[in-house]
Amino acid sequence: MDNSKAKTLIEKYRSGTISQAEMHLLEDWYAKLADTKKLNLEDGELDRNLSDVWATISQNTVAPKIVNRYFVWGSRIAAAALVLLIAGFTLYFYLKNQPQNQHVANKQIIQDIKPGGNRATLTLANGKTIVLNDAANGNLAEQAGIAISKTKEGQLVYTINDKGEAENGSQYINTISTPNGGQYQVILPDGTRVWLNAASSLRYPAHFNEQVRKVTLSGEAYFEVSKALNKAKLTNIPFIVETEQQEVEVLGTHFNINAYTNEPGVKTTLLEGAVKVGSPGIANKSIVLKPGQQSYYSENTLKVNVVDTDEAVAWKNGLFMFKDADLKTVMRSIARWYDVEVVYQGVIPKKEFSGEMYRNLNLDQVLDVLSFYKVHFRVEGKKIIVNPN
Repeated sequence: MDNSKAKTLIEKYRSGTISQAEMHLLEDWYAKLADTKKLNLEDGELDRNLSDVWATISQNTVAPKIVNRYFVWGSRIAAAALVLLIAGFTLYFYLKNQPQNQHVANKQIIQDIKPGGNRATLTLANGKTIVLNDAANGNLAEQAGIAISKTKEGQLVYTINDKGEAENGSQYINTISTPNGGQYQVILPDGTRVWLNAASSLRYPAHFNEQVRKVTLSGEAYFEVSKALNKAKLTNIPFIVETEQQEVEVLGTHFNINAYTNEPGVKTTLLEGAVKVGSPGIANKSIVLKPGQQSYYSENTLKVNVVDTDEAVAWKNGLFMFKDADLKTVMRSIARWYDVEVVYQGVIPKKEFSGEMYRNLNLDQVLDVLSFYKVHFRVEGKKIIVNPN
């Protein structure tokens, strides 16, 4: 088997047409390269590697166990190292025809762009702002009998004082905001946990009253809502999430809302329990979601679909996850997390992306993976320029 066979399998891998047997061969190829430490992409090294690997392929076609994934395609077989290796081959062939000094400069700029992390700002009712990523762990403030503290795990926690009651806490409105490249978790006084994605904000009272628990969301957040009992009526206090275009009412449940203003619509995905979704733009119409369902609101239309909930909450679990997503959808997520601007030149490639990637990768690694789809990127400062050529 000659070297052209390996190059053919790489092309099949990129295009998504590779068979399981061929995938095993490709993984075995990588495993052999790793074992012999022949991962150098200097001129001529690729051909030598191919010769060494294909000479032993017929002896063992069992796919090796490779861990520490960076990106997993639909088959969920490919390993990070294999992906990055193929990305390296792609880059190698491309750079053979590029000025070396230009490549080195661009690569250094891209490598300097790190992934996001726990960054947020808390604005208290009196207007005071606290940069949470700079603040020391421990007590930050107290409002109406509510202690506000920061844990070593990077959580913002609201706790009712020892008396067990908050003094008119519903009149004290707080806002937690994350920048591009930021995320944060807040535990509200009722025990509800909220994870904020990048470029998002949550507005809420320091303490809820016994009629309703209402918060206002901009951007994206994942909620784990605790049940709260109205002591006088012995009924659960509703929890309501308002966004610019819709309202979600729950009792006790786990769900995700994606309500970024630069997305084409608002997505509410239910993991547990039940939620009722409505919108001011649709009179007398609301939908009750069941676990595994996602509502989609756009242009005064509310639809429900059965979805993979893992995709909706992947960001909370430290992943980018896409299923048949177009290029602009992928790049909007990347722009928010890496705090970069994306500009398109020429006709936008009509490609669909499926797979997952860890969000702790540097930007250069992310763009290397996306380049499998033959999308070309140029980075100028904190601007990513996408072009079809």
